[in-house]
Amino acid sequence: MSTSANHLHQHLQDEAEAITRLMPIAITLATMVRHRAMATWLRTEFEGYRDPASIPTYRAALPGHLVANSPQYGWIPAPIDEDQKTRHNHLDVGDSIKELERVCLNCKKGNGHRVTFDDDTLRTLQKQVNLTATLALTINRDTYCRVIRVVRGALYLWCQALLDHGLTGEHNAYTSKERQQVAHLDTPEAFWRKAVKLDGELPVPDVREVGFLQRVFGRTG
Repeated sequence: MSTSANHLHQHLQDEAEAITRLMPIAITLATMVRHRAMATWLRTEFEGYRDPASIPTYRAALPGHLVANSPQYGWIPAPIDEDQKTRHNHLDVGDSIKELERVCLNCKKGNGHRVTFDDDTLRTLQKQVNLTATLALTINRDTYCRVIRVVRGALYLWCQALLDHGLTGEHNAYTSKERQQVAHLDTPEAFWRKAVKLDGELPVPDVREVGFLQRVFGRTG
């Protein structure tokens, strides 16, 4: 696929194009126009946030439901009070966008994904809610889809800005003049914050729900 802003802009609006496939192209484009901050953000999204303090707000405190593993009934809503729900029914998610897309593809609309805790976090949480059962947090598919939509929307807005500033057509490289005329657009936070505000209004698709046969046999067509 071409690394031009035109083509990336078009493919970002195509439901059939996975964000995982588009991210390396976007990173290449950011590198070509010397947008170092944009390239760094995209790589972090693609690989995941290793530093919890660096997780952006659209990934922070994602709402969920604390569940407990009952020997008799399996996973059930954790018996906690309203104050405990307020304090514990959310999670900062630093997983790579590849993992988030995989979750969405393997989850039906309206269903959730159960996030388990590491041993230290689990022990701390058990003490805080006064439970001995294994605990996890279920996050709805739609919540993950929103994170992906924000990233996709930010890329759409960035490509639109590049096009508006003259970076149209096919390019194997960009001249110093072309890079200079878009240098001020190396502002990933500005684009993702705008994408958050415009969520649901931008022409970017949600992650498709993959049917059973496609999950078994892979992509067709």
